[in-house]
Amino acid sequence: MKPESKKYSTTVGSQTYTFETGKLAGQAGGAVTFGTGDNIVFATATMGGVREGIDFFPLSVDYEERLYAGGKIPGSFFRREGRAHTEAILTARLTDRPIRPLFQDGMRNEVQIIVYSHSSDGINPLDILAINAASAALIISDIPWNGPIAAVRVGRINGEFVLNPSYAEIDASDLDLRIAGSKDAILMVECGADEIPDNIMVEALELGHKSIQPLIDLQMQMAKEVGKEKREVTLFLPGDEIKKKVFNRVSGPMNELLDKPLSKVEFYTGMTAIKTEAEAEMTTVPEGGNPDDFMPVNMFREAFELAEQAIVRERILGEGKRPDGRTPTEVRDIWCEVNTSPRAHGTGLFTRGETQILSFATLATLGEAQELDNLSPNHTKRYMHHYNFPPFSVGEARFLRGSSRREIGHGALAERALEPVLPNEETFPYAIRVVSEALSSNGSTSMGSVCGSTLALMDAGVPIKAPVSGVAMGLITDDKGRYKILTDIQGTEDHLGDMDFKV
Repeated sequence: MKPESKKYSTTVGSQTYTFETGKLAGQAGGAVTFGTGDNIVFATATMGGVREGIDFFPLSVDYEERLYAGGKIPGSFFRREGRAHTEAILTARLTDRPIRPLFQDGMRNEVQIIVYSHSSDGINPLDILAINAASAALIISDIPWNGPIAAVRVGRINGEFVLNPSYAEIDASDLDLRIAGSKDAILMVECGADEIPDNIMVEALELGHKSIQPLIDLQMQMAKEVGKEKREVTLFLPGDEIKKKVFNRVSGPMNELLDKPLSKVEFYTGMTAIKTEAEAEMTTVPEGGNPDDFMPVNMFREAFELAEQAIVRERILGEGKRPDGRTPTEVRDIWCEVNTSPRAHGTGLFTRGETQILSFATLATLGEAQELDNLSPNHTKRYMHHYNFPPFSVGEARFLRGSSRREIGHGALAERALEPVLPNEETFPYAIRVVSEALSSNGSTSMGSVCGSTLALMDAGVPIKAPVSGVAMGLITDDKGRYKILTDIQGTEDHLGDMDFKV
C-alpha cells in the first residue's frame, strides 16, 4: 500500500515553501523533502548507538549535490559524482553550524544528517533549502534535539531588501546574508557585502530573523502532528558532587597559573600538568583502597574541562583578564612582510601574536580559470582562494591528507572577504589564485589569511579597490546578564567562549 504523505506550506517573502514527509525513506529516523517551485532537497536524520571510548559528540552533516536534479550528467571520466566539491562542502558546513549547538551536552550517540538535491531549476541556490530540510528531518525524528531552526538569505538590490534571491539577483545585490536561528535567537550568520553601512546590516539581520518565524512555526506544527517520540539517550556528564570535588581541587592551581600572561604552549602545558596530577590523585585506586572514594577517569576529565571553562570565563567576566594577559579590546602585536618569494607573483606574510599566515598570489590568463560542474549557472570561477593548515602549525605531527572540510571552509571565508575589492574582469582580465599557508596557529588563521592575502594581492600588482583586514571577535556571557566582548580571540577563548564571529 502506498503510504500517505503530509504536506505543510508557508510563505516567505514572495515564495511558497513546502515540507513533505511520510512517503520517502521510512526507515530513517526522520525524512522530509523541502522546496519551492522546481527546487527540492531531500533530508534524513538518523541516530545510532554510542561508540565505545569516544569523548565527543559524533555528529556528521553531508550535502550530496546530485546533478540529475538539474538534468545533467557529471563531466568526470566515470560520469558519476565523486567526492563532494567545494560548494557542496560549504553547504554541509552551513547546515552543521546552527544545528550542532542545540544537541544536549554529554550526548555521545552517533547522529548523521544527509541532504540530497532532488530538483534544481538552475536559477535559485539550494543551500538555504538544505538547512531548513535538515532541521525539519531532525524535529520530526526520534532524535532528542532542542530545535527547530530555520534559515533565509537576505539580499539588497537598489536599496531594497530581497528574501531568498536568485543567482542573478545575488550578482546584482550589494549584500549576501545567510542567517539561521531559532524562535528566539540568531545562531549563525554568514555574509558578504559591498561595504554597506552598519545600520543596513542590523536591519538585514532583524528582517532575516523575523522572516524565518513562519518556517519555525510550521516545523513545530509538523513535530506535533507527525513527529516521533524522542528516544532516551545516556548523557555522559559528571554529577554535581564530582564537579564540585574537581573544581575545589583544581581551582587554586588554575588561578595561580592564570595570574601571569601565558603563551599558547605555557597555557596548555600548565593545564595538562594540573590535570595529570589531579587525575592520578582522584581516579587511581591504591592497593587496599575503597573504589567508592574515587571517580571514573572519563567523569574526571569532563569535570576538569567544565572547571577550566568556568574559571577562565569568570576571570574574563569578573576581572577583565584574558589568559594571555590582554584586556578585552586589546589586539595582539602585528608585523608583516611582502616579497618573501623572488619568483611568486606576490607574497604577504602576516603575523598577529602566535598566528602566522604566508599568502601567495598567482596571476594567469582567463583560460586558467576554474571550470565548474555543478547545479549553479556559473561555469567558471576567475578568483580562487585556497587555505592549508599543516600539522606543524599547531606543533603536531600527523599524516598529510587531502584538503579537509575545515580548510575548504576557511579558504572560502577569505575568498568571500576579498572578492568585493577585486577589479572586474573587463579592467583586469586575469585569473587570480591565492594560497594561504597557516604557519602557526593560535586563533583565527582565516582572518589572518584575509590580511596576508591583501598584502599578497597588492604585492602582485592587483589594483584592489581597498585593503581588507579581518579579526575574530568573541563573547563571554553568564546567566546573570554579564557579558564581555573580546577582540582578536585566541584558540582558548574560541574553545571556551560563546561566539566566534569573524569580521
